[in-house]
Amino acid sequence: MSLILTPARRRTAAAALTAALLVPLAACGNSDDTKKDTAGPTGSASASASGAPAANLTVLAAASLTDVFKTAGAAYEKSHPGTKLTFSFAGSQELVAQVSQGSPADVLVTADTKSMDKVKADTGTPAIIAKNRLVIATGEGNPFKVDALKDLADTKLKVVLAAPEVPAGKYSKQILDAQKVTVKPVSQEPNVRAVLSKVELGEADAGLVYKTDAASAADKVDAVEIPDDQNAIAKYPAATIKDSKNAEAAAAFVAWLSSPEGQKILQDAGFQKP
Repeated sequence: MSLILTPARRRTAAAALTAALLVPLAACGNSDDTKKDTAGPTGSASASASGAPAANLTVLAAASLTDVFKTAGAAYEKSHPGTKLTFSFAGSQELVAQVSQGSPADVLVTADTKSMDKVKADTGTPAIIAKNRLVIATGEGNPFKVDALKDLADTKLKVVLAAPEVPAGKYSKQILDAQKVTVKPVSQEPNVRAVLSKVELGEADAGLVYKTDAASAADKVDAVEIPDDQNAIAKYPAATIKDSKNAEAAAAFVAWLSSPEGQKILQDAGFQKP
């Protein structure tokens, strides 16, 4: 016996079939939406457990921050799930040039306020996050018995300095001039880490670096302290970059650097309180 469907019954059957087909599709759609909501930095609504928006941040930082920012970055990512920090380390003058040329980045941290001032039109209001001071780095065991700035004037000594346009180079010139010490460096390096490397490798007998740099290579170099009245204090300003596509997340990272957690990491590495 054949079953004949009336028009009303056909409409009812079609509706039931359509509903049955839509159930799995809706389930798939919900699954995709869930994935998008928890996808992390690529989702505009994504946020870390701390409340700050998750993002992939590019941080331009002074070379002397290399070691401590790697530690700080790991701690920040741990407490801000979904956020990834990518650091670019160089001399402050190089970083400023990158910002001026429009290189994509979110945060800038320099080793002096003058460098930051050069790009004040491109950054938010900077905050000083740390201070540093210079020491004389020598080969392990201080084989040439360097005890003071005046010893760097010895022409038999191979001394290396940061270039004059680099913050560490400016600070070096400032303190040497103040003590009327004339140094003829065998080379002038593009950043303070390059100065440290020359001493580490034995290519130089001595060089002026930040205290934190010498501490990072304590098994390879000795640090000769410079008295406070003969020294210079380096200040590290941090600021967001106005063209950042992650303005809120960038501001959160800059603020974190001044937080108790950020400050502890910086001070444990030998940086002074801002």
